[in-house]
Amino acid sequence: MTKKIFRTKSINEFISETQKEGGMERVLGTFGLTMLGIGCIIGTGIFVLTGVAAADYSGPALVISFVIAAIACACAALCYSEFAAMVPVAGSAYTYGYIALGEFWAWVIGWDLILEYAFAIGAVAIGWSGYFANIMTNLGFALPVALVKAPYEGGIINLPAMAIIALVTWINIMGVRQSSAVNNVIVAIKLVVVLLFIALGFGHVNPANWEPFMPYGWSGVFSGASVIFFAYIGFDAVSTAAEEVKNPQKDLPRGIILSLVICTVLYIIVSGILTGMVPYLDFKGQAAPVAFALQQVGYHWGAAVVSVGAICGLTSVLLVMLFGQSRILFVMSRDGLLPGVFGHIHQKYKTPARSSLIIGVITAIVAGFLPIGLVAELTNIGTLCAFMIVAAAIIVLRKKAPNRPRAFKCPFVPLVPILAIVFCGILIWMLPEVTQIRFIIWLILGMFIYFGYSYNHSIISGGLFSGPMEVSNRKAVSQDDHSTKE
Repeated sequence: MTKKIFRTKSINEFISETQKEGGMERVLGTFGLTMLGIGCIIGTGIFVLTGVAAADYSGPALVISFVIAAIACACAALCYSEFAAMVPVAGSAYTYGYIALGEFWAWVIGWDLILEYAFAIGAVAIGWSGYFANIMTNLGFALPVALVKAPYEGGIINLPAMAIIALVTWINIMGVRQSSAVNNVIVAIKLVVVLLFIALGFGHVNPANWEPFMPYGWSGVFSGASVIFFAYIGFDAVSTAAEEVKNPQKDLPRGIILSLVICTVLYIIVSGILTGMVPYLDFKGQAAPVAFALQQVGYHWGAAVVSVGAICGLTSVLLVMLFGQSRILFVMSRDGLLPGVFGHIHQKYKTPARSSLIIGVITAIVAGFLPIGLVAELTNIGTLCAFMIVAAAIIVLRKKAPNRPRAFKCPFVPLVPILAIVFCGILIWMLPEVTQIRFIIWLILGMFIYFGYSYNHSIISGGLFSGPMEVSNRKAVSQDDHSTKE
């Protein structure tokens, strides 16, 4: 059993599967990928979590928290970029783990990503609902509490959260070209809104608000970094679009790195201005800190515009997260680790329509009936764990397949991957203990599913339910990097 669960899958094998008829349509370039990344990165983090992190953890040193989280993400992004250019296959970290570390670790990463995307989608949809309800109230059309709150929060159902997930699911099913076009428009709007905040807020920065700069010490700064790490989740979603990219060897690394750089610069500027405009303690309990800061200095119209921008920002996050989740499930199904329904490609739209629909239904239920705190807290730890495994996989594959052609090479290996592992490990350590315990329970549940279903259905491991012809055919392709120089 040990040999089977750690058996790797070759790069040639993965790539050959993408070349079969009935696959997804290749329509994305560097611009589309960069916008996809920005669409997923700029959202909840900048519009919601900045206030929480400043008031409860970092204070004005929120800028340093963003830098620390950015360093961890930058190291991970370089690792992702090498893999994405070398293995232009949907599945992101799951695929990379399968190639370098074997099926078991691939399952662990895939299970982490399911946790990350599913709960993040629910959290973002609930946040979207809050902004939407606020805008409707300001327009004089207050929505009943029973229809905008979960049962645990005094309501019956969060209807707007479910409605936006339904809409975004439909857009994703219609095709990546349509999803990308909608995302580009939304990203343009929210970038204008972020730049508007910078322009309006810059002249109202009071340096006195930056004192004390580090009220909670370095411990608070690192805790703040672990909280606002949610703000950077999204650049990895770019790699899930690999099978829909026109020139993946060049476009994927560019899209990943450009989206992360652009968002990091904007985050640092916004967090500095935000804590300079308003004393950090005033952000306590504020769910819309950017709009709140503008209101405090008299820009009520600016606060209204930012609220609209937040709606757009959260919509694009949902769009990309639902997109990424469906592609990861698609690849796991193709490998036999999940049921075949997740691997079905719609004949007309060339998208994993059934997978997208199932995700939409599940996440809509989560968003409609659970409170935001419960659905959001596990997102960061799942992502950090996946980043650590991808970084380790880079080191392993450099040893196992040193001569494999690499269109993009992560610099300073093994230093950069080790830094990614160390930084992500520190951020995991700084998360609340209850989050760590719940994550362990999630992993245990994943082990039951793997050994109860996935191990017996896995194609590459020749499980009990894998067809012998299918396994034989794949063996013919799997004489790969370990035995040949390319």
